[in-house]
Order: sequence, then C-alpha cells, then structure tokens
Amino acid sequence: STISKDSLKTSLLQLECHFTWTLLKQHVGLEALEETILDHIKYVANYNIIDYNMLSYVYHLKNSNEEGLRSLRKAEEAIQKHHPGEIARRSLVTWGNYAWIYYHMQRYEEAQAYVSKVENSCKKLSSTVHGKIQLPEIYAEKGWSLLRFGLNYFERAKNCFENALKSEPNNPDFNAGYAIAMYRLEDAAQRYCEERTPCLQALERAVELNPADTTILALLALKLQRLQRSDEGERYIEEGLRKTPDFPVFLRHAANFYRKKGVINKALEILHKALSLTPNSVALHHQLGLCYRFKILQLKKARYPLQEEVENLVQLAIFHLKIVIEKKPVFYSAYADLGNIYALGNRYEEAEEIFQEVLQRSDLPSGDKQEIYFNYGNFQHFDMKSESKAIKCYIEGLKIEKDSCGRKRCSKAVEALLNQKIDRGLGDATDIGTLGLVHKLNGKKEKAIECYKKAIDLDPNNEEYQNALVDLQLSI
Repeated sequence: STISKDSLKTSLLQLECHFTWTLLKQHVGLEALEETILDHIKYVANYNIIDYNMLSYVYHLKNSNEEGLRSLRKAEEAIQKHHPGEIARRSLVTWGNYAWIYYHMQRYEEAQAYVSKVENSCKKLSSTVHGKIQLPEIYAEKGWSLLRFGLNYFERAKNCFENALKSEPNNPDFNAGYAIAMYRLEDAAQRYCEERTPCLQALERAVELNPADTTILALLALKLQRLQRSDEGERYIEEGLRKTPDFPVFLRHAANFYRKKGVINKALEILHKALSLTPNSVALHHQLGLCYRFKILQLKKARYPLQEEVENLVQLAIFHLKIVIEKKPVFYSAYADLGNIYALGNRYEEAEEIFQEVLQRSDLPSGDKQEIYFNYGNFQHFDMKSESKAIKCYIEGLKIEKDSCGRKRCSKAVEALLNQKIDRGLGDATDIGTLGLVHKLNGKKEKAIECYKKAIDLDPNNEEYQNALVDLQLSI
C-alpha cells in the first residue's frame, strides 16, 4: 500500500515530540549539547528516557539518523526497565521521534506504523474525542528539552512545568523542573538587567521534595548568595559536597559559588575534579577561564607581579576559553571573555581579532552585541589608549535599541569619557556634538538640544549638528 506523504506529514505534525517542539539548532552548539546529554546519561539514571529521546533529536540535527534510531532503542530499554507497567503511556514521545526520523529517512511505511501506534495508544489513554493527549509527564519532558536549548526557551519551559504541576502539584520532578526554569529565567534577567519574578520559593519547595537532588540544592545556595545570605548558602554547598562528591553538575555549581565568593583556589580544585569526570563540559571550561582571569587580575594588583606567573595563567585561560567557543559557537559572552584575556596578556592583535570576529556574526543577539561593544570599547580605551575608537564602540552599542545591561554600560562609559574631556577643557565641537547624540539616543531631548547648540557655536558650518537640532526641536 502506498502512503500519501501529505497525510503522513499532517499526522506527524499532530505528535507531541522533539520534532514538533520548535527546538532550533541555531540556538545551541550541537557538539556541546550532545556531550552534555551523554554526561548526564552517565550520572543521572532516572532521566535516561528523556535524555535518550533528546539525543535522538540531536543526532537527527547532526544528520545521523541511524544514530538517532539507536538512541531511541536505548530509550525503549529504559522504559522497559523503569516503567514496565505503563509502556504505552511512557513511549509516546519516543514513538513520535521514531515516526519523524523514519519520515526523514523516507521510510514512510515505518513512519506510518509509529504514527498509528501513538494514535491508538492515545485513544486508549484519553477520554477526549480527538485523542489529542495532554499528559503531565509529556509537558515535563518538553520542559526539560526546552531547558537544554538555552536562553530563548526558558519562558516556554517554565510554562510547560506549570502545566504539568496543574495535575500533580506535589510531583518532585515537575517541581524541580519548574524551580530550575525559574532560576535560569532570573539568572538571564539579571544578566540583561530585566525585571524578574523571584525564584527563591520555587527552589525551597523543590529542595524539600527532592532531598537527594543536589543540583537544586546548589541553585538554592547560589540564589541565597545573591541575596547576601552567603553563609546559609555555603551550608547547602557543604551538604551537597558530602552527599554527591562525584556528581559533575553539582560540582560545577559549587565551584561557581566559591568563585563568586572569591575563594578561587577552592573553586579551581572543585573544577579540576569535575573536569576529570566530564572532560568535555563547556560550562566547566568556561568557569576555569573565569577563575584564571580572577587570578590574573589579583596578580596584576600586586606591586611586582611575576611576569612568568601572569603569562602562565593567561595561557591557561586562553586554552579553556578557546575550547568553549569551538564546542559552542553560540556562547557569545565567552568571546568577550577571551578578548579580555588576550588584552590582559598584552596580546592586542589577537584581542582585536576576537572582537571583530564575534561582532561580524549575523546571529549575534542585540543584548550580547551591546555587551561586546562595551568590552571592545574598554579595550580600545584602556589597552589601545584610543579614546576616539572607544567612543565609537560605545556609541555602536547605544545605537542598538534593546534595553539591556550592556546598553546601560555603554551609555555610562561614553558619557563619562566625553564629560571628562569637556571638563578638562579638551573637548572640541565633535565631543560636544557626540554627547548630544548620546543624550538623543537616551531620549534626553532637552540635554541633547543644549549640546548641539554649544557644538554649533564652536563649529557654525556643521550641517550634521544643525539638522540634528532641527529634528529635535520639531520632535518636542
């Protein structure tokens, strides 16, 4: 029997699985994601089903559909082992992924067979007419998958766990997912200076329901640290180190806690241990880079820093940060970190190259771009001693309209720089005109008008300032 491709595609789009959850590969480093999941499979057995399903999709994105099928077989083995009494209910996402992978391999008979398996199971499991099923564990699996795809997905992940919790408010796993999504959202909001609903309560509830899960324990500790309740947080970190001394995900968070506390050698010791367990973890390499940067800055404050020691740390930091951007090219802030390290090591050409490379990328989101322009401006100002180039960089960051920390930093830096020049009596018409532009970009029209008038007094034939002044006066 021939299967109509169109009707098959229509059925496939009805399935709840990774292929219908709009998880876009441009938001992740596939190599890094694959390694993260493989590490997780090794250390967290009770998520194996979710991890193997996710892995099958990652292999599909890497054009290895055969590998994808192998992962789905492993997911099936895990379902047999962990849920022998509810095979159908627990297999819906796995079967959906099977159907999609067979479809992409143009094996339409097999794809149709899996679509039918899902449809028949849903009819049996569901009381609704269309058999469109809404099981809490599918919402949760979708939530966990969204979390893996990064920043752009955290809000959707939170909503998935909220939906799962509607039917089972005391489910430890759903509460854990919800708390992690809330933590990540707050973390991202802090980085981009946005308002955020606090995650403390969700974390406390999840810790209470998941006494053995030290990942949530560590996130609660980091949250307390942020609330200036560091001692309380540290007690949780110590408890986690006792409970799971060899669990890399926990160790990474614990190291982060000590790095933020300024106890760098302890952080490094924990990171090296974690790295020996999961040598490919991008997050660990990034943390190591940040720890070495901290040490370099400490050394440079000393009266007579040992040049050899500084250079050794610079080498180490570069080594780790290069791994990060190779394995995960969308880890944009790591480019700025690397540029800054090159600058600290007086390797100015390489710093320039890294800043240029990342700024030329078409996929660079606005908030990250502003942050990178701020770092690049600082590099021009303090390392290259070029105030004029620094001003250009900060202005580029300001011209991007997104309201973010990076934009605020650009604004503050360029205002300070221009005001300094003007106060020292070194400001010419260009500086005053540029300050006018800064005020205009920040919506401070009165201040901008004032600057443009002064600039025109100094440079009466400048058409740019005259036009800007007219525009502003008309807009008030």
